[in-house]
Amino acid sequence: MILLAIFIAVVACAVTWTIVVELKESRAEAARGRAIALMALFAPALDAAQRDPRALLVWEPLARRARAIAADDMRAIEQASGGPFPFSAEMVQSAHAKWTADWLAWEETHDAEYKLKASEAEHDRTKLDAVEREKLDRYQRRYEEYVRVSKGLQALLTDKPA
Repeated sequence: MILLAIFIAVVACAVTWTIVVELKESRAEAARGRAIALMALFAPALDAAQRDPRALLVWEPLARRARAIAADDMRAIEQASGGPFPFSAEMVQSAHAKWTADWLAWEETHDAEYKLKASEAEHDRTKLDAVEREKLDRYQRRYEEYVRVSKGLQALLTDKPA
């Protein structure tokens, strides 16, 4: 009888151990699945941010919310990748540099375009005034966007969570 009780206890321990191991494996698999889903979620963000720095202003707040909601999963991705996920400070700095370079190129093109328009309208004062107003208006709208995005990108660098 004692042997039967010992046997039942051993079997119960073995079954319990198997269940515990299976639960741990199941939880680990679920965590891997969540991490993969997060990486898939942010894959388009990485591409979009490389093409257009303004995309960071949309995606980074989403990444911060994901980090708050799925902190363990985001931490696991960051440990595996060796840095902040999905956007490193270097990526944000690069985006800011690209945004500034694009602005400078636009500014040069804008200036050349309106110099040509002004020279074409040189003998018509009314047309020349309209070209100058158009030039200034277009410049101001573009400059406002440049400043807004630049400040947003700079804020991402200074407000970056640890």
